[in-house]
Amino acid sequence: METTRSADGTTIAFDRAGQGPTLVIVGGAFSDRATPRAVADTLASDFTVVCYDRRGRGGSGDTLPYATEREMEDLDAVIAATGGEAFVYGHSSGAVLALEVAMRSEAIAGLTAYEPPYVVGDDRARTVDLGDRVTALLEAGRRDDAMETFFVEGPQAPAEVVAAMKPTPAWQEMAKLAHTLPYDLALVGDQVVPVDRLATIGIPTLVLSGADSPFWARNAVVAVAAAIPGASEASLAGQTHAVSPDALVPVLREAFTR
Repeated sequence: METTRSADGTTIAFDRAGQGPTLVIVGGAFSDRATPRAVADTLASDFTVVCYDRRGRGGSGDTLPYATEREMEDLDAVIAATGGEAFVYGHSSGAVLALEVAMRSEAIAGLTAYEPPYVVGDDRARTVDLGDRVTALLEAGRRDDAMETFFVEGPQAPAEVVAAMKPTPAWQEMAKLAHTLPYDLALVGDQVVPVDRLATIGIPTLVLSGADSPFWARNAVVAVAAAIPGASEASLAGQTHAVSPDALVPVLREAFTR
């Protein structure tokens, strides 16, 4: 593990492996720097792959009060500490974070975003107060209820699926990062695709969805790609929001070696 300091002094932890151009992986909800290890290990033959703990997770600090701008500065700091320029892959809320930084930074050489969780039109209900309600549940010590509320009202997982998850070890592992759910929700904001701001991105961008993901996720990906000049989009066969490394790695390798 290595560390760097963000602009507000917060320690940000990261792992670095491999050789070649720098590729930073930005995780979504319930992920830390260990989550994309299979992807990182495979890509390390072609890239210097950097996986970092977003603030509040793993080895990183969590200076309060939280602000989305601080998370953007964290990614800036990681890129600066690992060469000053990088390709970036972001997943879910991590894709939103990567897109936001790409709008304001010249340090990102190329970007791939997987299912940024925006909402197009009336594809599904926007839950603009979800962050406040999840925060209230966490502050009341009701971590399981906060997670359940997030899953059912955020990605709209069926209630019976969430109920089946709760007794599992995986649920207990995710619970360790539940306190950062308000950060993910703050990044997404009102869930509206920021068309005008996305139009300022001027780097090669690929936006991905899973072919077996809900239709609203696919529509969001199409809308994001349409808003970014020159961007392309693709749907990965047989994949959902939990994309498999075997499906993802070849696409990232091709996108960042053109």
